[in-house]
Parts: sequence; C-alpha cells; structure tokens
Amino acid sequence: MLQRLKINWKIAFLSFGIVVFSLLIGGTILVGSIISLKEDELGRRLLVTARTVAQMPEVASRLSSPQQNDTSMQAAAERIRIINDVTYIVVMDMNRLRLTHPVESNIGTYSKGSDEGPAFAEHTYIARAKGELGTALRAFVPVMNTDEHTQVGVVLVGQLLPSVGQVLLELSGQAYLILLISLVFGIWGSWLLAQHIKKQMFELEPHEIAQLLTERTATFHAMHEGVIAIDKHERITICNDPAKQMLNIQGEVIGRMIREVVPDTRLPEILVLNQPIYNKELQIGHAVIMSNRVPITVKGQTVGAVAIFRDRTEVAQMAEELTGVRTFVDALRVQNHEYMNKLHTIGGLIQLGSTDRALDYIFEITEQQVELTQYLTQRIKNDSLTGLLLGKISRGKELGITLEIDRQSHLEHLPERIDDHDFVILIGNLVENAFDALGGIRADKRIFLSIEQDEEVLSILVEDNGCGIDSAIQEKIFEQGFTTKGSGGRGIGLYLIASIVRKGDGSIVVDSKPAEGTSIFISFPMRLSQETNVPGVG
Repeated sequence: MLQRLKINWKIAFLSFGIVVFSLLIGGTILVGSIISLKEDELGRRLLVTARTVAQMPEVASRLSSPQQNDTSMQAAAERIRIINDVTYIVVMDMNRLRLTHPVESNIGTYSKGSDEGPAFAEHTYIARAKGELGTALRAFVPVMNTDEHTQVGVVLVGQLLPSVGQVLLELSGQAYLILLISLVFGIWGSWLLAQHIKKQMFELEPHEIAQLLTERTATFHAMHEGVIAIDKHERITICNDPAKQMLNIQGEVIGRMIREVVPDTRLPEILVLNQPIYNKELQIGHAVIMSNRVPITVKGQTVGAVAIFRDRTEVAQMAEELTGVRTFVDALRVQNHEYMNKLHTIGGLIQLGSTDRALDYIFEITEQQVELTQYLTQRIKNDSLTGLLLGKISRGKELGITLEIDRQSHLEHLPERIDDHDFVILIGNLVENAFDALGGIRADKRIFLSIEQDEEVLSILVEDNGCGIDSAIQEKIFEQGFTTKGSGGRGIGLYLIASIVRKGDGSIVVDSKPAEGTSIFISFPMRLSQETNVPGVG
C-alpha cells in the first residue's frame, strides 16, 4: 500500500508525522516544565503556611505545656488550612504525637513518616511523599520555644500534587488552540513541501527517476564516442567507458574536479564562454581528439558543460576515405573530360588523313603523362599526395591554369603530429585558393608548387599570379568564417590550413600584392622537442 503512494503523498505524510511527533515531544516537555513550576510555587507556599503556624504563640505554648482535650489548636490549624487551601496541617510534639490532623481520629496518634526525622533536629525543608490519596508535597518547619530557645515540636503542611491529567485539563483551552493551529500549518506546510519537491523532480516518481538513470548510464557507456560532463563547480558528473579508454583515466572519477583528472582539458572554458564549440581538434595528454563542447543550460542558466569526442585517428581514417573518394571522383571527371578532348583531336586528325600526325600526338601525350607520373612517384613518397597532385594538374588544365611542380620537390615522410589527411587538406586548400585567385583575370595563369624536406624542416611554397590579397584583410584570412567569395564561400579553407599549421607547431608567411599575385610559405619542424607545447585549436 505504502509503495503504491505517489512521492508527494509520501512526503506529505512524512512531514506531517514529523510535525505531530514534534508536538508530542514539545508538549511533554511543556507539561513537565509546568508541573515543575507548580511544585516550586507550591513548595514556597507550603513553607510560608508552615512558618505561619509554627510562629503562632499559642502553638509553641501549647506544645510546651500540653493540655488534655484542648481543641483550640485543631480549630486554629483547620482555619489556616482552609484559608491557605492546603490538604492538611499536622502539629506534632517532640514525641511525634499528632496534636492536630484533618482526620479527627488521627489526633492523639503517633506519626511514623520516614521523611520526618530531620524536622525534629531543627531543619526546615520540603519533601515528597506518596500516600493513599496520591503523591503529596510536604513542608516541615520546627516549632521553637522562644523563651528557652529549644525545639518543642514540628509543623507539617502537606498538599497533594496535581496529576498530569489535571494539568492538561487546566491547559485544555490553550492546548487545543495551539494544537489546532500547529496541525493546520503542519498539514499546509507539508503539502507545499511535497509539491515543491515533486516539481523539482520534474513530476517524476522515484522509480521513474531510477529507470531514467539506469537507461542514461547504459546509453552513455554504450556510445562509441567519449562523453565527459561537469557541473558549474567543475566537478565531473558523467564519464563513460570510451572516454576513460581514450584519455587513459583510471578508477572512479564521478564527483572529482575535472582539472585533477584531466589537467589539460578545455571543458571548463565553456562555463565562461557560455557558447558551444564544435569539431575542434585537441591535444589531451598523449591523445589527439576531435571534440564538441556544449554548455548545459537549465531555464536560461548555465549549470554545466559536456564534451563529446572521438579519437582523431578514427576521424582521420574516415576523412581520408571520404577525401580519397572525392579526389578520385574529381580526378576521374577531369580525366574523362581531358581524354574526351584528346580523343576528339585524334579523331579529327584521322578524318583529315593526318594519320602520322595523330600517331605523333598520341605518343606525345602518353609520354608527358608517364613522365609526370614517374616523377611524382619518385620524388613524393606519399600516394595520397601524389594522387591529389595528379588530379589538381588535370583540374588546372581544364581551367586553363598551369600548375607547375618544382622539379626539386622532395618528400620522404611527414613531420610529427601531421598525418596524410592533414597534408592532403593543406595542399588541396592551398591549390584551390590559388585556382580561385586566378579566375578570369589574364591569359597566362600559373601556379608554382614546391615541397622541400630535410632532416630538420619541411617547407611548402605555393605561388600564383592571381588577383592578390589586399593588405587590409591579410590578417583576417585565416579566421574561421572569413571569406572574400561572397555568399558562395564558407571561410573554412584557410582556417583549416592555420589549424593544421598550429597543430604541427609550424609557421605561415603570406606575401601578396593586389593584381600581382600571392605567395604562401609554410614550414614545419620535422621533430618537436619535448618542451614544445602544442596548443589545442579552439
């Protein structure tokens, strides 16, 4: 039955139960305090009454010289008892003989109370005794003979203590009002608290939250991408298994500070920037990753950040496959167009009867193609780059642009941190930008490409005689999104070049004059020193 109740009812009942329990505890303490105060007040009143009786001259004189059948002391004691509203007043001589008592049959009998002893040694005190009528509070005061300064008797004044029920009965009016107000506000407050907690839990029940947590955890660990999330205090809230494997994280990290677990992460900066950063390459420890970092917002407030990333090697492999397919398709398209033109030329020569000329033309173009292919294969020890250059040369012929490869070009292997994919993107974008700069401005359109390498440095030079770059915008050309091509450009080519150069700790030098052309020189160190700090991009 209890398990089927909704969480808001459970919280309401629990809160109300706490209120009722608190009222019981508080009421018990309050009643105890009231009884204690009443006892103190009653004790003082009993002592005053006992002293009043003990200081009456006739009491001391009668105790000093007792008389038979003297009822005046009983009448005086009874009168004082009624006036002071006490249960009984007993006057005893030194032999504990009762001279007064509210029950007349007890007059003339001897008292045997266990708490009376100190009173016959001139002590004044208050004691508690339990009798047939209930628990009573008793005040003892010795009676002194003022003439002889000796004790002649004891006055005992007693009053029955009120029971707990009598105290509650006296407080019934106030107690009921306090109880009613407390219960009303307790029920109201408990319900408001339950509703607030239910709202904070997005109206979900505990079993629904547990199911969501289980599903979310399983989903995060089943993802192929690494996922790390932090709260606004930079504590890790999510770290799935792929993230631990990619970043070599050991043990449980939930609740720990992100800077302690991954010191060189760039995730906390998202809390400051408060905007997402997509598809950025980062160097974290020995891992190179492609990362998307996004702030987590709740009701317009940034409460954390999450990073979703993949090993760059896998991304590079996929990109290389896509780039290779695209380059292959472009090369086939260009070669198909070029071969169609050559076939048309050969066909025209044959129709004109110039068979010898046609044969010479075939040998010429075959020799040129074989010589170019052999040269690139021997000098450039990278198949991806060789294929790219062959495609770009053919593409240039189609556009009426001569792409000249420096005969001294040489490439054995790539620098550290630069892979085939990076180099293809770098050379491809440099050449494509040169093609764009040569669009329709002159008849003699030329691009010069040089790649030189030794043990220390890899250098790349691309020159064109195109439109050039205005000096006012040369500093902006490597910014993401900046383009001079209007709505047709995305401003990504030169930005990718700059990102790859930063990754390899290289440098870029641009020399350009409007209407004369542009020269871009890029160099990379072949080996990075251990002290080199390669900054992440983004």
